[in-house]
Amino acid sequence: MILSPRALRALLLSLISPLLFIAGAARAQVPAPPEIAARNYMLLDVTSGQVLAQKDIDAQIEPASLTKLMSAYLVFDALRSKKLTMDQKLPVSERAWKMPGSRMFIDPKMQVPVEDLIKGLIVQSGNDATVALAEGVGGTVEHFVEMMNEQAKALGMNNTTFKNPEGLPAPGHLTTARDLSILATRLMREFPEEVRIYSIKKYRYPGTPASNDTNRNTLLFRDPTVDGLKTGHTDSAGYCLIATAKRDFPNLAGGRRLLSIVLGASSENVRANESQKLLNWGFTAYDDVRLFDANQPVATPRVWKGKTDALKLGRTEPIVVSVPSGAASKVTTEVARPEPLVAPFAKNQPVGSLKIKMGDQLITELPLVALEPVEQAGVLGRTWDALRLWIK
Repeated sequence: MILSPRALRALLLSLISPLLFIAGAARAQVPAPPEIAARNYMLLDVTSGQVLAQKDIDAQIEPASLTKLMSAYLVFDALRSKKLTMDQKLPVSERAWKMPGSRMFIDPKMQVPVEDLIKGLIVQSGNDATVALAEGVGGTVEHFVEMMNEQAKALGMNNTTFKNPEGLPAPGHLTTARDLSILATRLMREFPEEVRIYSIKKYRYPGTPASNDTNRNTLLFRDPTVDGLKTGHTDSAGYCLIATAKRDFPNLAGGRRLLSIVLGASSENVRANESQKLLNWGFTAYDDVRLFDANQPVATPRVWKGKTDALKLGRTEPIVVSVPSGAASKVTTEVARPEPLVAPFAKNQPVGSLKIKMGDQLITELPLVALEPVEQAGVLGRTWDALRLWIK
């Protein structure tokens, strides 16, 4: 039977429509993020390492005072290496005193403890405090900026260039939302004690004016689960906010942390509202599922020519995955590794990866490492395994 063109089209549509419906239903499993009134934005699940929502996260933007996250990183690193101490007093140069923009109102007659300068940098977003710390760590502001760019490169912030430590507009002073997420997560991971300063709501150095003593991150006053991080604003950059919140969940030991980045909003209130919207959406639209604990073997494959015949593969941190709410039962894992595995293996040596899927969709792929070393067997053991491998 020969079908007319109209009948043929009808037949094809009847066959294709169910497939389109199924494909659409599969796509609908991934929650759509809310509309965010910002030039760029990003929501990162810090616990799982997954990006849950994004817009133009690799577009270069002016970071404004978000720059001070890198300045703080270098100051915290100097404290860690004992180049500075919290109670050490630093002089206030003419350059620091005359800095325009937001300030903690210090002057050259003062010798200010590092701890207070850090609070001035973070809570008051003081450009004067930032320059005083930059000079204390780098000797000069110019050398400190060189250190900032070296550290950015070391962290993998490949689309970032700093021209100053405080974030005032300067040609070429640029970064991206992705790079800022790298910096913020490393700051929280490496300096957990110091980053608590970001949750301070009010601070003023004794003897300075009472104005400008309130943290500009207004989410600290709205949401008790928000504990950082930093605001930024210039006319060209717009209103920016990197906010992080940690909430407890009964089925997730240690809770769950999200990081929102909102760049180029139209006002202080909008950046706070849009950041809160992203955080609330991320906590409700997605669940975190702990698949394996830190140092728990994901697989124990056969190893050849070793003193032991099994290699424990896993990760040194918990393996957590973010999935749409209610989809935890659909998560599957698959280990991809070389075959055969031939000793020796050093502890923490990368060996293969873990593919985490939801249905046939790859959610993420994580590298696996040897959790324990496997030394090479003696001559007899190696020879015997070589023979067995040849037969196999």
